Amino acid sequence: MSQEDADERGTGSYIWEDHFYPEVVDRETGEPVAEGEYGVLVLTTLTKKAMPILRYWTGDITTIYYEHSYKRTHVKMAPIRGRADDMLIIRGVNFFPTQVEDIISALDHVSPCYQVVASRQGSMNEVEISVEVDEQLMRQLGLETLTEEVVQQHECLQKLKGAFAKKIKDNIGLSMKVTLLGCGQLPRSEGGKLSRVKDLRNL
Repeated sequence: MSQEDADERGTGSYIWEDHFYPEVVDRETGEPVAEGEYGVLVLTTLTKKAMPILRYWTGDITTIYYEHSYKRTHVKMAPIRGRADDMLIIRGVNFFPTQVEDIISALDHVSPCYQVVASRQGSMNEVEISVEVDEQLMRQLGLETLTEEVVQQHECLQKLKGAFAKKIKDNIGLSMKVTLLGCGQLPRSEGGKLSRVKDLRNL
């Protein structure tokens, strides 16, 4: 593999424009956005005869752009940022819950179990992210459940909460309230399923 190929890994995929006509459109209006801006990927087939597809709405949030590589001339699609149905607009910022998963995967001592709750305080949109601390840290601290008071009593939990909040601000561009919980404290359905996102702004 050449150095150029290695540098391109994880940066997206090329779209074969001989066979597909790609567009990126605004989620609300359906109008095309400028090159490099994020929106919903729409595809039209150019060579498919048996079942041609006209402006197929993929629901994937991404952007397309030309890289001007000497090896390839087709348009490139950036890695998918999320699904249009999952996107929340918070204080003018497009926010995807999958961004939280990326941050959690880079942090120690937190489990993959989290919940995002969007609410409205007066005219302001607010977001609270609750995440469960992993079992190993809970055992080390001799704890079964967590409350805000308990978190304040343990320096390591305070640091973990602060690091999580900072990564959210740095990576997403939004300040969010972070709540640490113990294993199993997030509410589940009767089947044990965890609701990842709750949007309470229109209730």
